[in-house]
Amino acid sequence: MKLFDLHSHWGTQRGYVLQTAEELARQQQTWGSTPRYDTEEEMAAYFRKNGVRTLLDFGFTKSMTLEQVRPFHDYAIETQQRFPDAIFGNWLQIDPRLGRAGADEMRRCIAESAGFIGYCVSAAGMGFVASDPIYDPFYEVSLETGRPVLVLVGYTGSGAGIPGGKGVKLELCHPRYVDELAIRYPTLKIVTGRPAWPWQDEMIAVMLHKPNVWAELHGWSPKYLTEPLRRDIARRLKKRVMFGADYPLFRYERLVDDWRNLGFDEETLEGVFHRNAETLFADFLPKEG
Repeated sequence: MKLFDLHSHWGTQRGYVLQTAEELARQQQTWGSTPRYDTEEEMAAYFRKNGVRTLLDFGFTKSMTLEQVRPFHDYAIETQQRFPDAIFGNWLQIDPRLGRAGADEMRRCIAESAGFIGYCVSAAGMGFVASDPIYDPFYEVSLETGRPVLVLVGYTGSGAGIPGGKGVKLELCHPRYVDELAIRYPTLKIVTGRPAWPWQDEMIAVMLHKPNVWAELHGWSPKYLTEPLRRDIARRLKKRVMFGADYPLFRYERLVDDWRNLGFDEETLEGVFHRNAETLFADFLPKEG
């Protein structure tokens, strides 16, 4: 089975999503895995071994200055160019307070990258809900270039177990703000990232009501998905839900087994694993023949 992974992180030491000793110490408790670093070559080989084409996200760049973030973007672009069969592209988390200068950096990355480049909204980490006009320069670039945006929703492992949650405010990731965003930008392709627990029913309602909203489910083993979501993955949301892994915090072998153990038929699994994403990202895939 092919996997189109809509959201994972970097397994390399330079790009590893957990950057501090405190965060690394919580990996086992939050994700049930232990920290380990792969080289760029090992990371790409692991993707290939599992039939994966992925979109990567640093996760920690959301509050950096332009001078700090540009080297990471260049690193991402260069690595994608080295392994285009395994790394489809990159989600960028750019501090929205940078405004037009941040949006220009997004444009630069789009122009210089051979892979997909899209903007990721991490409202809990950035401090602004997805429908806040502060993101408008980035949404405008996304509309101009026909690129989906990724909006993280629901519970996040970022800051979990750390006093004060490291300042992460969970409510900022409520699906109501996706609903508002879809109204403000009805032609913007919006992908919600993670299951939206504890507001999963609200997220289902938004997806049923707003046709420009899709979902990818990184960060959780599917065995913990709510029953209403499991039911609608095979029914009303059959063409709207996509696979996300959160490598290296999760490994593909475990996730694929967990998905298969839910009892979905092969057509539904193919949709989740790759076909739905191939439809959404058709304009950015290599042309056959």
